[in-house]
Amino acid sequence: MRIFAISDLHICLSQNKPMDIFGTHWENHWQKISNDWCERVSDDDVVIISGDISWALTYQNATLDLDAISKLPGRKILVKGNHDLWWQTITKMRNAYSPNMEFIQNNAVKINNYIFAGSRGWPSKEIDGTFPPSHCVNSKNQDNVKIHAREILRLNNSLIHAKKLAQEGDKIIGLIHYPPFNSRFMDSGFTELFEKNGVCVVIYGHLHGDKPRTFMIYEKSGIKYYLTSCDLLNFKMIEIKI
Repeated sequence: MRIFAISDLHICLSQNKPMDIFGTHWENHWQKISNDWCERVSDDDVVIISGDISWALTYQNATLDLDAISKLPGRKILVKGNHDLWWQTITKMRNAYSPNMEFIQNNAVKINNYIFAGSRGWPSKEIDGTFPPSHCVNSKNQDNVKIHAREILRLNNSLIHAKKLAQEGDKIIGLIHYPPFNSRFMDSGFTELFEKNGVCVVIYGHLHGDKPRTFMIYEKSGIKYYLTSCDLLNFKMIEIKI
């Protein structure tokens, strides 16, 4: 079993939403991703998708995108992103797609000797005490501190479940959409939870563009953090070596 990761797919098969407005390299981006996926992934492998899966605003419209992902090889592990407004209850999504696709929120999933746990997360405070923009469509007037605390709780719940599933020799892999640290890689409630619970690798996304102001792979306190936004990976998955 191999483990691959990619995030920020921003699929929109239910309507015409061209992504090349963000740059010509985004043209036919889903075709590029799915071609690479089919060439490299087998049904015995796992693919982690750390949020911003679909542009759809409703679950009904998102099913076209989820169906397209479901038909691709491998078992998929998904966590919510800031644009995933279609996201429903875990029970509803699991009934529709499990075990081919698993959705993480307050829970964890074990496959062989790997356990996957995580949450959407939220931007962490910068050194001046301010929060960077969340780019969350439905949270303009919400309290950053309150949302941050809620996401910490969700991650903690997920990791508690992961520890209950764990047996000797198992490895815990963390999923989160937002970077779990600020632009200076300072500790946060998210990184502290990952460290406390023995997570070996963390997959995140959200950052885009030619200069994301971070490293694609960054090691902190013995944990490797992988940034997997699809445009930064040239619309190809990265294999996670553990």
